[in-house]
Amino acid sequence: MKKRVVLGVTGSIAAYKAIDLVGHLVRGGCEVDAVLTSDAQRFVTPLAFKTLARRPVVSDLYDEEEGWKPSHVRLADEVDLLLIAPATANCLARLTYGLADDALTCIALALNPEAKLLLAPAMNGKMWRHPATRENVAMLEKRGAVFIGPAEGMLSCGYEGIGRLWETESIAQQALAMLGP
Repeated sequence: MKKRVVLGVTGSIAAYKAIDLVGHLVRGGCEVDAVLTSDAQRFVTPLAFKTLARRPVVSDLYDEEEGWKPSHVRLADEVDLLLIAPATANCLARLTYGLADDALTCIALALNPEAKLLLAPAMNGKMWRHPATRENVAMLEKRGAVFIGPAEGMLSCGYEGIGRLWETESIAQQALAMLGP
């Protein structure tokens, strides 16, 4: 039986790398359901994710493409791993405080207790080092979330330093390791 991964994509320039991540996960034997926030859709379109995953893409809280159960509840029930890549500072704050105002955050809040949460942050280095973000990361880790990254390098904002999305192949390897055999 294939492992189920919900790939949450948030509004970062690094969102385009999530398309490559889908390919790695599918080749690793996962069934991937992409969930794109409205901000993510300013950078990428659902079509690429739908084509690579061969699955419907959830891009709105009220998307209802299958059955009677709301998509966010069905996915939260069925998923083995919720992977958010890229995870912005805004996303981390919303997860920390239990805000559920879009499909992705509703899935996170309704996540079945057996599912794992893997977060791959991408943001400006000042945002990553800000005390509010550090506190949010600590709280999410305390609740069992696993972080991969961010990496160091040239950032889209023109700065160099911490904040880059971790390499997609490494994110996929971490996800597959968390899913087990």
